[in-house]
Amino acid sequence: MAENKKEALLIATRNKGKIREFRDVLEKAGFSVFSVFDKAPDLPEPIEDGQTFSDNAAIKAKYYAARTGMLCLADDSGLVVDALDGAPGVHSARYAGEDHDDEANNAKLIKSLQGVEREKRTARYVCVLALAAPGKEPLLAEGTCEGLIDLKPKGNEGFGYDPYFYVPSFGKTMAELDLDEKNSISHRGAALRRLQELLS
Repeated sequence: MAENKKEALLIATRNKGKIREFRDVLEKAGFSVFSVFDKAPDLPEPIEDGQTFSDNAAIKAKYYAARTGMLCLADDSGLVVDALDGAPGVHSARYAGEDHDDEANNAKLIKSLQGVEREKRTARYVCVLALAAPGKEPLLAEGTCEGLIDLKPKGNEGFGYDPYFYVPSFGKTMAELDLDEKNSISHRGAALRRLQELLS
């Protein structure tokens, strides 16, 4: 994505799991990658009041680009469960309430799916990336990953809903995949590849 001289890129998130995944891909693509912790640790987080993943990704990218003067990459991503009419969706990080954590979000998800047959627990991870330079409208790219929700967790990798998100092509949950495997099929990896296509 970046040419010869390494371009500085800010990952506009405080989610350390996302930072790790983005850094793994983007440093290989030639960027000098920084996180909010590196460049804007005291900056308040923007209000994500969009109705879609695209809305929220754009809000974050433009906010951090304007305040840091850097090229910024933001994402909004979440889990869409068909049997729950698309929930948790854009509220994935706050599914169990504002004072959420992964454990509480997962507990609510599994409780909501009790009694639903496995083949009907189809779901997908969705990621929309927004790449914004200061004062510019962001470039958007979307990626998805299809799977099923298992009611019992497996694996210690990843974060969020990963221990419950079963990937049929691997026969494992997201939390059982190593980082290279995950990036090869994840919604975030797919969105990054789409962004690379748009940039090239």
